[in-house]
Amino acid sequence: MGIFTDLEAEYDIEIVEEFFSHFSFMLESLETLVIGLEKEELYSNNIGEIFRIFHNIKSSTGYLKLTPINKIVALGEEVLDECRHLEGSASDELINWLLLLSDQLQLYKKDLEEDQDELSATDHNIIKIPTKYLK
Repeated sequence: MGIFTDLEAEYDIEIVEEFFSHFSFMLESLETLVIGLEKEELYSNNIGEIFRIFHNIKSSTGYLKLTPINKIVALGEEVLDECRHLEGSASDELINWLLLLSDQLQLYKKDLEEDQDELSATDHNIIKIPTKYLK
């Protein structure tokens, strides 16, 4: 049995399917939102949207005990909470780090889709939190 099968066995199938549907939908827009952070006029809105995505994923993965996913979105949410109080355009360092998180979440999504036995290893570069948020 894989991760997805285990979730369906432990939780109501509708909850699991709704989680996966929302998770997939949120990830579809994540990369575009992150890239848009380089434009000063999009920064505030996009940071808020990315924060909301991470917050929603954090809540659902906490409930479903998907700890690796939960940990990286919690870290992302912490950084984004600081960024929400800033104005300007995002630094390349912040954008690249958020894209790394997006890629990792896409990898986790693939693991779930393929019903892998476990989630892929987390890229160790994720712990290298950006030190400069704005250009």
